[in-house]
Amino acid sequence: MTTYNKEIQELKEIVETYDNIVFFGGAGVSTESGIPDFRSVDGLYHQQYDYPPETILSHSFYRAKPEEFYRFYRNKMLFTDAMPNAAHLKLAELEARGKLRAVITQNIDGLHQAAGSKVVLELHGSVLRNYCERCHAFHDLNYIKESEGVPVCRDCGGPVKPDVVLYEEGLDQKTINDAVHYIHEADVLIIGGTSLAVYPAAGLIDYFKGDKLVVINKAPTPRDAHADLLIQAPIGEVFSQI
Repeated sequence: MTTYNKEIQELKEIVETYDNIVFFGGAGVSTESGIPDFRSVDGLYHQQYDYPPETILSHSFYRAKPEEFYRFYRNKMLFTDAMPNAAHLKLAELEARGKLRAVITQNIDGLHQAAGSKVVLELHGSVLRNYCERCHAFHDLNYIKESEGVPVCRDCGGPVKPDVVLYEEGLDQKTINDAVHYIHEADVLIIGGTSLAVYPAAGLIDYFKGDKLVVINKAPTPRDAHADLLIQAPIGEVFSQI
């Protein structure tokens, strides 16, 4: 990564200069932990199933064909052995140092919390949380992983649904409001590991009015032209050097 020495140095200087940094990340943050990126060449969107992933991961499909939903969900959405990578760990360290105010993530894997981050806004929910649709009892990831067919509540027998935002479902309003607040108040916004293709999440970037916009992503994004610092490389690779 010698090509990026200058950019890495500039990122270091930004991190050392500012104490009000917010991170906005997507699937690319977790690919180095072995979790596939939906939109990459090897991602879920390029694999063959009876239905496309967008259809299976929709609210209407979940209602109409819950067994098929859960067959896909267990096989392709749950990565119980995944561990935080250099990006997750560095973000947690920056928060502990008082540099980073919040992580805003489109991911549902819980790896930011596993790395030690405390202020994590999960725009699309988390596979670690599952609730009975009837009595709202909590069930953990292993309960879903080890169940068969449509998981049912151990308390009342009702259907259990993952606390993830499916296609056709709205984002949690409090999470959006908190994300807007952190982005709007930030001096530095680091966008990492996201193509900024998923709305409404990507639209939150519009609220940034601070000093430095940093974009770290392997592929081009719609914000590249607006970035004060652009690094087109894997984010874990970049963060391991700062």
